[in-house]
Amino acid sequence: MKELICIVCPRGCHLTVDENNGYAVTGNFCKRGEVYGKAEVTAPVRVVTSTVAIHRASAKTAPDAAGGIEARCPVKTSDAIPKHLVLDAMQQIYAASVDLPVHIGDVVIHGICGTGADLVATKDILA
Repeated sequence: MKELICIVCPRGCHLTVDENNGYAVTGNFCKRGEVYGKAEVTAPVRVVTSTVAIHRASAKTAPDAAGGIEARCPVKTSDAIPKHLVLDAMQQIYAASVDLPVHIGDVVIHGICGTGADLVATKDILA
């Protein structure tokens, strides 16, 4: 049996997932908690948020709100990826960089780690 706290809504139900009984979920207030509990035990996924470097040649013209220079661009995966691929995804993110201008939703890495999820910018950073 696995015990989890559901993160689907603010209620935070205390779930118990019985792996020996067809992944039966108890403790959930709604159907979404049951779906979350089964998925978290059988095939956990995560949305990855991070930052990527701004290419130095274009960063010289990217002042931030405080008048300094933006050094990194915030990014996230467009969809959740398998939890076991998160460290591999972080290696790809660390190696990536973007040129300015960058707009919210711009794809930085297509199909990160061979998944269907893209890594996208979450902030406009203009030249």
